[in-house]
Amino acid sequence: MILLPEAEADLAAARDWYERQHTGLGVEFLNRVGDTFRRIGLAPLMFASIHRGVRRAFVHRFPYIAYFRLVDDEPVILGVLHTRRDSEAWRSRIG
Repeated sequence: MILLPEAEADLAAARDWYERQHTGLGVEFLNRVGDTFRRIGLAPLMFASIHRGVRRAFVHRFPYIAYFRLVDDEPVILGVLHTRRDSEAWRSRIG
């Protein structure tokens, strides 16, 4: 699995925000995202394709979506964005 730098930045920003809200919540967020990444890695085609091969996976317990596409059968994480954020924000990352 490959994470684009933008996806890494998304994760860092969300983790920091949750950690400021409550100590340990940022770690819990990253754990739930890790669970989502494992599900993507095991069965990427089970997730809905929403635009030109871009798929989305919801993060359990947190209002976030992991957007990814398959490149040579390997998931590439384009972004991990809050569900209230502009749903088109990931489009600039698909090249």
